[in-house]
Amino acid sequence: MHPNPTTQLAALQSALAAHRQDTLSASALCEAARSQKTLLAALPARYSDVLLDVLNRLESSALFTEESCSFSRSGLLDSLQVWVDKAQAVLKDDKIL
Repeated sequence: MHPNPTTQLAALQSALAAHRQDTLSASALCEAARSQKTLLAALPARYSDVLLDVLNRLESSALFTEESCSFSRSGLLDSLQVWVDKAQAVLKDDKIL
């Protein structure tokens, strides 16, 4: 079965939810997000740039045990959720969903 953007977006949303519930590590979430190649190809190029920026900051924040002044884990997760929501809207507008 060939992956499609919709299923890959759902997989990313599930990985994000699992990370919020502390059942998936930050590095596993980032790896899952980066592996959604079909999803990223279906979106405008800027979406890849933004996603990679958020993931890099999320991985860096995982090095700290508490919220630091430079990185807010909850803020980064919220940013990732906004990215997912906007990606879903783009896919819906392009009739990919």
